[in-house]
Parts: sequence; structure tokens; C-alpha cells
Amino acid sequence: MSATAPAALQPRKRPRRARAVATVDAIFEATIQLLLSGGLSRLTTTRVAERAGVSVGTMYQYFPHKQALIYGLNARYLEALAERIEAACRACHGARVDEMVRLLIETYWRAKTERADVTRALYLSVAGMDNSALIDEFARRADDATMAMLQTAADARFANIELVNRTLVTVVFGTVRNAFERNLEGARADAVRAELIRMCRAYLREAASSP
Repeated sequence: MSATAPAALQPRKRPRRARAVATVDAIFEATIQLLLSGGLSRLTTTRVAERAGVSVGTMYQYFPHKQALIYGLNARYLEALAERIEAACRACHGARVDEMVRLLIETYWRAKTERADVTRALYLSVAGMDNSALIDEFARRADDATMAMLQTAADARFANIELVNRTLVTVVFGTVRNAFERNLEGARADAVRAELIRMCRAYLREAASSP
């Protein structure tokens, strides 16, 4: 994410070359594995380095301490999530609103649930940490992507598109997170997702006027 981290959580440097990128990827994957197996309290930079197959010195070239590592991991997660939403919205430019709603909801739902254990571990890892800059940057990118998509709708125009967009995103993201936190799975999750799509389609039809 392009958001500026608090000074204490900033990485020492960012990987530039392919080998350095691969090293940081290995560090992040090792961090996820250790979060899943032992939780945040048992995670240390030494254990991460051992699991990633790098020296502690190499770890410290990028992350000065555990909190900076956790912040960086969450930044990468939100970056990937924002990119998925942006790609889905671009794919729907010029489509009908029904298709826009379906793809937006299915993309976000899938992103949150395909590795549900990782998502939960990341939620817990940032408890008490100032990650507001990351959240704000993610929200800005999501808003921009969905707004740009709605502006191209083939079958609707919106008199107050900013309000409509804000309402749509709030309902979608809030519902998906609530369903995730309730551990909805299988048929129950499918039913809620279908109802969310139906509800948002009805809202956009009501809020829109024909072009």
C-alpha cells in the first residue's frame, strides 16, 4: 500500500531485485505459518527467520522488530485485496448494474474466505496496532474503483453517485465481514451471499434512473 506507516513501523528498506522480493515473500509466508500454528504471542523474529530459511540479520535488513513485520504483512494483504477489487471493477466497466453487483460481491467474498484462517490471524495480529493509515488507503482505493465502475453503468445513472457508492460499499463490506466473523460456511454462506446480491441490486435499481 502507498499509505505512510507510523515511523516506528516503517520497514528499514524495500526489496527491489527479484532475489530480495523472493526473500521478503518467504519471510511473510513464514510469518503466516507461525501465526497460524502458535498465534501472535509465540511469534518472534528469530522463529520467522528460521522458518523462512534466512538469517536474523537478513530479517533486520527489512523489519527492525516484530511489530514492523506484522504491519508489513497486513499492508501486503490489503494491497492484494485492493488490487483484486480494482481488477474486478475494471472488468465490469460498461456492464449492467446487476453484473457489477454480482462480481463485486463475489470477488470480495472470495478474497475474505478463500484462506479464512489467514484472514482471522491477520485481524488478531493488528489488535492494538495503529493501522489506520492502511485501512484508510484501502478504503480510498475501493471507493475510487467502485465509483469509476458505477459511472460507466450501461443501464443506469445516479443523481448522487457518491452517496450511492458509499452506501453500496458499506453494505457489501460490512455484510461480508459480519458473515466471516460468524463463521458462515457452505449452504448458509451461499444463501447470505445470494441475498446480499439481491438486496444490492434492488438498491441500485431504486437509486438509479434509466440513461
